[in-house]
Amino acid sequence: MTPWLDCSPAALLLSLEVAGVVLVLFLVAGIALGYALSQPIPFRNLLDALVSLPLVFPPIAIGFFLLMLFGRHGVIGDPLHQYLDWDLVFSFPALVMAAFIAGLPLVVKPIQSAIEGSARELIEVSYTLGKGRLETLFLVVIPVVRRHIAAGLTLGVGRSFGEVGMTLMLGGNILGSTETLSLAIYNQVLDGNFACATRLSILLGALSLGLFLLLRRLGRL
Repeated sequence: MTPWLDCSPAALLLSLEVAGVVLVLFLVAGIALGYALSQPIPFRNLLDALVSLPLVFPPIAIGFFLLMLFGRHGVIGDPLHQYLDWDLVFSFPALVMAAFIAGLPLVVKPIQSAIEGSARELIEVSYTLGKGRLETLFLVVIPVVRRHIAAGLTLGVGRSFGEVGMTLMLGGNILGSTETLSLAIYNQVLDGNFACATRLSILLGALSLGLFLLLRRLGRL
């Protein structure tokens, strides 16, 4: 095995799996929320505040509240455990949730701003021609703001690669199970293995840069 991967190969694979899932979630939820927040919908300000919360609230604190909510004795976690025999925390879905919440505002905000700017007049024209919201979204909005979608996806997935606070709280940092690449770097530093931490950091940076270049190229198509 190459020395770049011998430190924690499972962490790299796990991070790529999480990034793949959240990329799909960002693509769906990011466009939907960006579109919704650009429209005069009920409780728009509340929804906007909830989406933007990870930008201004410490991730470790958000992770703690989510742990209290979804933990085995939490308001949501307790019924899930009792009736479905399913524990969300310390699992792969917990890692996905942490990455998704952390990166969501970075996906939604560029899309929302683009729709409120360059796409607003086209949306009004589409409504005038009798097109519905869903039809307008797919035929007008997405083609116009596709570059902003690519930019948002780049920021969101990049943020998911580097998420530590919420991931630590919800995932538990279990070696070989919920240890992501970022947590592997953290663990190697705690163990004093700075050479391995350096290699993993360079690898994480290369992955993020490669993702940025790929999505930027897609955004130009």
